[in-house]
Amino acid sequence: MINISTMTLDDLKLIEPILNTAFDEFWKPESLKSELLNKNSKCIVAKNNSNEILGFASIWKSVDDIHITNIVVRKDLRKQGIGSILLEKLIEISKTSGITSLTLEVNHTNTPAIELYTKARFQKSRNQKKILQQHGRRTNNDIKNYKGEMK
Repeated sequence: MINISTMTLDDLKLIEPILNTAFDEFWKPESLKSELLNKNSKCIVAKNNSNEILGFASIWKSVDDIHITNIVVRKDLRKQGIGSILLEKLIEISKTSGITSLTLEVNHTNTPAIELYTKARFQKSRNQKKILQQHGRRTNNDIKNYKGEMK
């Protein structure tokens, strides 16, 4: 059974020791904590019945839309529907805000994420180049922007 709940600082403490091994090197504890403490953000966590962290996700609300900032699933548990469950919960949370548009950015090489968003009927809205700081060096990444309308 997968339980979705609002992320707490205690959850973040459970995530920190396994963040770079069980998830991806991109995520840093400081950035997750900043998201968690931001009043415009909503962070959720997926756990199993043993209270193990399976994944997490967050959104932030701007003036006219809600932006998905991340959906992250443990590497050993991917392709089991956890990402879809997290995305469904983010959409459910977003619907209660009165805003009808969700946006996100995804690296063009992140095929599993693109498949997840496409399956949820998100539409590609544009491509852009972003320069990201990764591992102490600058890298150019093609970013795909997606938009989903909530009915």
